[in-house]
Amino acid sequence: MRRPREFDRKTDRIVTVTLDPSTITSINPDEVHEWRIAIYDLVEDNCFAPARVAVGGPFALHLSIIGNYIVLDVRHPETYEPIAAHYLSLTPFRRLIRDYFRIRDSYYESIKIAQPFQIEAVDMARRALHNEAAELLRTRLDNKLEMDLNTARRLFTLICAVQPYASRIDERESKLPSVLFVCSMNSVRSPIAAALARRLYPGRIIARSAGVRSGKADGFVHEVMEEIGIDMSVHTPHTMDELVANRFDLVVTLSPDAPEAVARRGLEMGDEEHWPTADPSQVEGNREAVLSAYRSLRDTLHAQVRQRLEPLVSGGSQSA
Repeated sequence: MRRPREFDRKTDRIVTVTLDPSTITSINPDEVHEWRIAIYDLVEDNCFAPARVAVGGPFALHLSIIGNYIVLDVRHPETYEPIAAHYLSLTPFRRLIRDYFRIRDSYYESIKIAQPFQIEAVDMARRALHNEAAELLRTRLDNKLEMDLNTARRLFTLICAVQPYASRIDERESKLPSVLFVCSMNSVRSPIAAALARRLYPGRIIARSAGVRSGKADGFVHEVMEEIGIDMSVHTPHTMDELVANRFDLVVTLSPDAPEAVARRGLEMGDEEHWPTADPSQVEGNREAVLSAYRSLRDTLHAQVRQRLEPLVSGGSQSA
């Protein structure tokens, strides 16, 4: 019998959720909308805390999918420093995930054509499924991540929303060309470049970004990338120490401190280039002046990424 944890609702909670754009991929706005609704519901009301750590909350939760595992990566919500990470096998949840979509579709259909008692029956089945999945989730994460039943229900819904769109690419074994973009804090330049690479060559390249040190998410990045249909709210800043892969076909450094940091990291690479790139977060002026600087960076990187990666993706020379 699990002993209930006493949660402090001010600190034992998730305040932001991000998704790894390299392993959870979709350009369908309806699918992205479903993710956002599931994330909103989870963040709106939850009780959550990593077990066996002394760090207090609140927390940020970053999700990625590697092979048959969903990675629950708990971080500090301001600095994004790692706190705890757990690999959760999806195998025990396969039947429940299939039933989730079956019952969800039945529920939507019943709303259109069924009698009230039929809608209630489907709704009862949906609640029972969520309760079963929530208990299994808490059991699998026992003594790792602690949460109440309602939080587990919402987390299961989010897992269902994102897992069908997992790329299932193991970066250590993939034959796709790979590129790493590095800047100071993985907040502006490198994540924009990686997002543009993924947009230009979906399913044809592995594009990663990292920082010399960890930074904070940048609201202006979200805004200017949203203008071209790229959701950057899923981005969590990472450092090079957190990279899964150690070899890249191309490493592009974008800030003055990045080349030395890459050399210290000892990455294996086919080629390395430095693109001197201004940091728009250092621009002073009114809001429009700052946004103009971010847009200029976005458009400049778009042209550079397209020109440089086209031969790499097409199987041509890795050298410019």
